[in-house]
Amino acid sequence: MKVNNEISIEEIKERYELAMERIAQIEQEKSVSEKYLPYFQKAASFIMLVKNVVRLKEDGKLKTLTLKELEALNRALYDDIAADNYNVSFTNPSYACESFGNKLGKLLSYIMTELRSIIAFAYEGRLHELTIYLELFIQIYNYFENEDEYLYNDVKRAMYEFRSDYCELLYTARVQEILDADFHFAKDIIMNENLSDLRYLYWFGEHITDNEINTAQFLNSLPEEKIIAMANTFTEGYRLGYIANRRDITKKKFVDIRYQIGFERMVYYAVQNFRKMGLEPVIRPMRIGYNSNSANKQYDYDHRFDIGLLLDKALANRMQEGMKKALETFKEEGAVYAGPAVLEVFGEELFAPKYKKEAIKLNKRQQKLMIDYSNAVSLMYKEYCKLDETSFTIIAYPVPEIGKDFEQIFEDTIKVNTLDSDLYRRIQQTIIDVLDQGDYVRILGAGANHTDMTVKLYPLEDPTKQTKFENCVADVNIPVGEVFTSPVLTGTKGVLHVPRIYLNNLEYIELELHFEDGRIVDYNCKNFDQDDKNKSYIKENLMHNRDYLPLGEFAIGTNTTAYMMGKKYDIAPKLPILIAEKTGPHFAVGDTCYSMSEDVKVYNPDGKEIVARDNEISILRKTDPSKAYFNCHTDITLPYDELKEISVYTIDGRCIPIIKDCRFVLPGTEALNEAFDTMA
Repeated sequence: MKVNNEISIEEIKERYELAMERIAQIEQEKSVSEKYLPYFQKAASFIMLVKNVVRLKEDGKLKTLTLKELEALNRALYDDIAADNYNVSFTNPSYACESFGNKLGKLLSYIMTELRSIIAFAYEGRLHELTIYLELFIQIYNYFENEDEYLYNDVKRAMYEFRSDYCELLYTARVQEILDADFHFAKDIIMNENLSDLRYLYWFGEHITDNEINTAQFLNSLPEEKIIAMANTFTEGYRLGYIANRRDITKKKFVDIRYQIGFERMVYYAVQNFRKMGLEPVIRPMRIGYNSNSANKQYDYDHRFDIGLLLDKALANRMQEGMKKALETFKEEGAVYAGPAVLEVFGEELFAPKYKKEAIKLNKRQQKLMIDYSNAVSLMYKEYCKLDETSFTIIAYPVPEIGKDFEQIFEDTIKVNTLDSDLYRRIQQTIIDVLDQGDYVRILGAGANHTDMTVKLYPLEDPTKQTKFENCVADVNIPVGEVFTSPVLTGTKGVLHVPRIYLNNLEYIELELHFEDGRIVDYNCKNFDQDDKNKSYIKENLMHNRDYLPLGEFAIGTNTTAYMMGKKYDIAPKLPILIAEKTGPHFAVGDTCYSMSEDVKVYNPDGKEIVARDNEISILRKTDPSKAYFNCHTDITLPYDELKEISVYTIDGRCIPIIKDCRFVLPGTEALNEAFDTMA
């Protein structure tokens, strides 16, 4: 492992012990004013709980605890932010500001939130990262002991210097978690522990709920052959992705597995499958790779822009520098990185965030700084990880929180994930043959949906060898069921409207986007009473603080079986975008599907090259890469029952309908309507 070699383990342990000794005193003493005493006692008590985790790990006793003892420890670690407790938690910016005033309240809420990072460090044995947070806490406490008129500035400066000074250390650790197969904390649990003993769930250190427990129990109840088949579907999609994209998997050594806790039994076999391909899995830790049900989604939402408390040009530059050095440290591993294999879940309770004026936001200058930082980091990853040589796969399964029909929904999801790719390939080729004749496509909503979009299509120089749309079968993007393209922006226009949709786990009510020349020029929704809040909500979460986003993808979903599954169990809003995007036409705002790999030739199963890989913005990568990418790609799907028509308008003026009134009407696609009839 390449992290922290410059400091000896002995020195880190000495600093850790000294810091813990001091914080134990803080928990008992009363040397800050009465106003702030509860805050520091609460923080010190939490740190002592984490100290207990470190001790249990070092003594080898964590794995000797009973299930009830592990449950109690997990509950204690996350109790502060769970459910209604969050209302009176100092991590809650509203409560902190009420307690300490607006300025100090935001700062102290941010600090308390940052301290929660040490849970992961304790379980993963990252004593160095844990220790620097302890030392930061002591430094801040000292300022409050000597409270004066400079208190706020002193504390804020301490936080700023912490983020700047330890930028390289923390970023190197983050990159290590993606690229270093020797970092095997999670892999050791999955491959070496008894997965029928559910105590293992608590050894990750993540928040464990009934979802994780019941998922693990359910997978343990399935026959071995079914688990193996699920793993095979997952890893075979990855292998086929390399074949479909004509990329050489033998040049790669590491695959990045991301999944949700509870699915370890399936991941166990996935690891074995990848090893047979010559790929050693890297299983990313809880913060970025696998994760469990959030302890509190409002907490996550409230703190998504905390960096705004500190961000300036110098810190943004320091962050870029830290990431550059981190990637340089692992450049050999990056060169043989094969790409991610992702197992998503769906069915969790839908979340509609509350607006809090006390939550930290980015001002316009900071928004620009974060956009520039994001662009720079994306280009770094492209360079160091050779993203134009990688592939990926992604699949999704439900979790028990989806409701009483969980087991049947799980079975139906397996069926959806294993539909006949050859059948869909043939049907989708029929659709593509018509689309390739098109100058543009018009999409009209029905009923309460007033979508009216015109999507301009890429011209073909040689239709015998070229195509505009990719025929997406079940390889990288499971399940099967879409044809997609990168639209021409000039001439793409209209209104995209969805009465209700969930995007990136956030609800949007009456979402409306207006396009001119393929760019969003206006937007609104009805989540809140005031338009300014609605627009701010969209800009922050859908637009990623951009002034505009282009239409990076237009697709027609063909998976009517998945659509009817959503209708049958009334779970359509809970379907992940991976499945939902196949249940009607969808429009992705942001980058194209070929982002960072536009120069790599891609072919359909019929041998034709997919030439619609660029648009007027992505082509800027040849002259100014900083203006070519947005580092986001959000799919917005119109369900079939909100669709009046999708028609292709050909260059010679003909109109060829593909879908009319929730039915596929193009000759050769009739089989797609069978799900509407048999599952109705």
